[in-house]
Amino acid sequence: MIRKMTLADLDRITEMEQILLTSPWPRSAFEYELTGNPFADLRVYEKDGKIIGYVDWWIMYDRAEIATIGVLEEYRRSGYAQEMMDLLVNDAREKDCENVTLEVRVSNLPAIRFYEKNGFIKVNVRKNYYDDNGEDAWLMVKPL
Repeated sequence: MIRKMTLADLDRITEMEQILLTSPWPRSAFEYELTGNPFADLRVYEKDGKIIGYVDWWIMYDRAEIATIGVLEEYRRSGYAQEMMDLLVNDAREKDCENVTLEVRVSNLPAIRFYEKNGFIKVNVRKNYYDDNGEDAWLMVKPL
């Protein structure tokens, strides 16, 4: 089940960020997204009472941006990320966005394949995008 993220979820989300990402967001970033960012929509994927995935996207006027999306390794390739992607794309369409954008590490081939399967196109390289190691990111866009 996908539901709205709450402040009570942040311990689990912060823990998952540490597991899933090499450059994880701190808890304070998620707190800001929940309480201070008027463009943000945060959701969690809950299965059997346990949070197994999450997504944060921003609707900014005529475009949407995926800020973060993740699913625990043992639940990947089971459709959970796809359900979250479908939810955010449908939200973007309903709000008349022209496209959805995201940045992804150039080395993250599984994520790139997932995004390409969902209609995202590589449009530019963001040089030295990631703070942890200076890795480049693909800017990917899905036209709506």
